[in-house]
Amino acid sequence: MRKIYVSVFALLLGSAAFAQNDNNPKSNHGNKFEQLGQMLADPNEYRSASGAPGPKYWQQKADYDISATLDDEKQRLDGVETITYYNNSPDPLSYTWIQLDENEHKKDGESSKFDESKMKDKMSLRDLQGIMGHNLDLGDHIVSIKDEAGNPLTYIINETMMRVELPQTLKPGAKFKFKIAWWYNISDRLTIGGRGGYEYFPEDKNYLYTMAQWYPRMAVYSDFQGWQNKQFTGRGEFALTFGDFKVSLNVPADHFVGGTGVCSNYAQTLTPAQLKRWEQAQTAKEPIEIVTLGEVKKQMLGHATARKTWQFHAENVRDFAWVSSRRVVWDAMATHIDGGKTVMAMSIYGPEAYPLYRRYSTKLVAHTLKVYSKHTFPYPYPAATSVEASNGMEYPMICFNNGRADKDGTYSEAVKYAMTGVIIHEVGHNFFPMIVNSDERQWTWMDEGLNTFCQFLAEQEWDNKYPSQRGPAAKIVDYMKLPADQLEPIMTNSENIVRFGPNAYSKPATALNILRETVMGRQLFDYAFKTYAHRWAFKHPTPTDFFRTMEDASAVDLDWYWRGWFYGIDPVDISLDSVKYYRLDTKNPEVERSYNQAQFDKNLQSISATRNKEEGIKFAVEADTALSDFYGKYDRFAATPLSKQSYEAMYSALSPQEKKFYENKNYFYELDLSNKGGCVMPLIIEWTYADGTKEVERISAYIWRKNEKNITKVFAKNKEVKSIKIDPYRETADIDENNNSWPREYTPSRFELFKSQGGVRGASSGTNPMKESLKKN
Repeated sequence: MRKIYVSVFALLLGSAAFAQNDNNPKSNHGNKFEQLGQMLADPNEYRSASGAPGPKYWQQKADYDISATLDDEKQRLDGVETITYYNNSPDPLSYTWIQLDENEHKKDGESSKFDESKMKDKMSLRDLQGIMGHNLDLGDHIVSIKDEAGNPLTYIINETMMRVELPQTLKPGAKFKFKIAWWYNISDRLTIGGRGGYEYFPEDKNYLYTMAQWYPRMAVYSDFQGWQNKQFTGRGEFALTFGDFKVSLNVPADHFVGGTGVCSNYAQTLTPAQLKRWEQAQTAKEPIEIVTLGEVKKQMLGHATARKTWQFHAENVRDFAWVSSRRVVWDAMATHIDGGKTVMAMSIYGPEAYPLYRRYSTKLVAHTLKVYSKHTFPYPYPAATSVEASNGMEYPMICFNNGRADKDGTYSEAVKYAMTGVIIHEVGHNFFPMIVNSDERQWTWMDEGLNTFCQFLAEQEWDNKYPSQRGPAAKIVDYMKLPADQLEPIMTNSENIVRFGPNAYSKPATALNILRETVMGRQLFDYAFKTYAHRWAFKHPTPTDFFRTMEDASAVDLDWYWRGWFYGIDPVDISLDSVKYYRLDTKNPEVERSYNQAQFDKNLQSISATRNKEEGIKFAVEADTALSDFYGKYDRFAATPLSKQSYEAMYSALSPQEKKFYENKNYFYELDLSNKGGCVMPLIIEWTYADGTKEVERISAYIWRKNEKNITKVFAKNKEVKSIKIDPYRETADIDENNNSWPREYTPSRFELFKSQGGVRGASSGTNPMKESLKKN
């Protein structure tokens, strides 16, 4: 066990581990292409060397039976849950760890103190709240913890983790059932922050509750690290155990509730008209409003005192989240996934989101499920729901997104694309990490990076002109240009990442896209990526499992790539330093005459000779004809009978193969390239010929294996080359394109002229042409 722990620890070290594993640190070779070796966890009977689960792979299971009551007047949630915990590990357990994520919001919580803070010219209430703290009674209140017989259990709470002592050791293969009663005051997530909470709408005096991390949840106990009880600080997300859920939610009678899984009592919670629309949606090809906008506007006027209980169930999920409000529309339609499965794609949204969500949201849900299913595995769950909640967060079968229109119903293109991207992204999280269940607390990139990559695929299949901001190689260049002290490896723990978005989302997504398009090719990459998804669906993979599977299923050695992109921070900057042109000396005096003459004249050139001629100096040999002899009139490069005879003898002595090569008249170009950035990458060379045609040549990154800093390569061409360009399609994230071409090409840029006082600087990227068009009409 110790050996495995050391290996995993090396994984977490990131760049430090990389530096320590240089085989030949003082040389220009023998480092970047060495195998990862001890940086990866050792294979064992739980995780094989191929990257697949081993023959004795195991994971725990936790089933939940939860009843909760929402108090809409006090913004409080009370709950009782029964957890059945299955010990499938080979280890006897004397205690369990429970996650109490709501404790993140406690006024004296650790996570509210250890972040830096600064004053700004403009401070939001949330900014000030972060500095001043709050005096609210937030966090989980544990009423009781009892075993199945009703006996109290001993427990201790450490920040966001609670250890429950078991009355007797839980042996391998055994299960333990216990009950937790709890309550907490729901926080305003727009001021306090966090993923779950409420949003208040003062204009109609209603609340929107997005209930996430709302119940005490089992921590993961795994083969590679034991209990994952690293504290929740708000940044690193979750490691969770799969199980079955039965959930009863008691809310005001005029609320609509959507949640993970399937609601089993729509007949008791919906009106007859709504129930009929729900039945129609089961076969609908267009979204059907089940709870309509008109119904919502009427409900918003009153506050029911009666209550209803909504019942949900979900199988083999790692979490449960829900939404409750009287001010939400609900629409749905049937979506057919490859393999014959029908899934209900659904959306829940308020009136302010109606212009966008009614048109796009449910169709984006359906599109995302289809594209992700194509690239991974068929979506296994019965439903997927997008909820507009002015944020972005994911849970099994339900996610919270943004995308609100202006009060006149118009919206900017920026808002539209932001909504499109976040819906695809959050729905896509159903695959990573809700099903391929990686540890988000340790390796954010394993869910955010992989998901952002798949998001890019779905965006591009949604619209060929979609302006994806993450995925294309050129989009990561500005981040890669940053000084080294502002960067960290992708293999960095979530809480320690400085630039979270680029590091955990953009860079891994870009790395995977480059793997697919440039390093491996689509066919090999897609097969390997799908193999990983299939192998680890409903299981707990680590980075080692991903790295090994991608190589195992493709026969492509990628250790150099993982080193450069995931363990390192070096950027890509390959420079074309010089080009030398060589041609065959034919020895034919009639062919070589002009070339030899030009070279002879070139050797005579000097600045002095040029200026002497420009000044009209009368040279001695011109002024005195007596100085002119045979060599003054001799044509040194003229073909003579002797030189012709010599050439003919040489040519006749050539073999048939040599004569064929001789007649081809090849052009030879010697390229000197340097790796200025440090990250080795393939060479993509675009040749532009004198006749206007182009050719793109691709060379594996292995060209750098014997010299990681400088290489020289000769290319034989049958046409004269006019220009050469490295990385013409901008597919390697090269941070300096100015050194990529011969002759040199410089990237044009622009500047803006404006008055120093009161000048108008031009249109903002956040303008709303739709609104302007409405005004004109």
